[in-house]
Amino acid sequence: MRPRVGVLALHGGVAEHEAALAEVGAETRRVRSAADLDHLDGLVIPGGETTTIDRLARRLGLALALRAAVGGGLPTLGTCAGLIALAREVRDGPEPLVGGLDIAVRRNAYGRQRASFEAPVLVPSLGREELPGVFIRAPRVEDVGPAAEVLATCGDEVVAVRQGGVWGTAFHPELTPDRRLHAAFVATVRAGGAAEVERREEGAFRVGA
Repeated sequence: MRPRVGVLALHGGVAEHEAALAEVGAETRRVRSAADLDHLDGLVIPGGETTTIDRLARRLGLALALRAAVGGGLPTLGTCAGLIALAREVRDGPEPLVGGLDIAVRRNAYGRQRASFEAPVLVPSLGREELPGVFIRAPRVEDVGPAAEVLATCGDEVVAVRQGGVWGTAFHPELTPDRRLHAAFVATVRAGGAAEVERREEGAFRVGA
């Protein structure tokens, strides 16, 4: 079966992530309410305007539901603004919307919109060939705690991290034709779903396991 991955659809690159996920074999659902999180195998929090996403999520009652889903083990990929939402600390902003990654970030650290740039990104787990990295008002990862693992670098900068099934990138993988990162994330989603089925069959499943 194709894994079902929700895409938080409040602002930003929703359609681009949907296209990328479809190309690597996932079914998608737009998430605009807490009920939309039901029966998902994974979740993507896309880039966009951080303040808009935060404000809408709280107004729609999604903030607590997102925290519960990610904290309960739902595999999640956050890109750009999504990385900010998943951080434990935003050093130049309010409390992060969701949490789940043991990192501290600074918003727009690489400059405003006109300072956007492209640069190669090295993701060792995906092979020696670098990924094209698109950075648009990108956050900077300023601290990586012991619970998180560096996933990708751009020069000396950490630009992607993961913590179990929670992944975050400062760049926009959905804006390039290279689908390796989405494919790797969907593989994690599939593995998580298989593990849950195994736990259920063994009678060992519990909420948050």
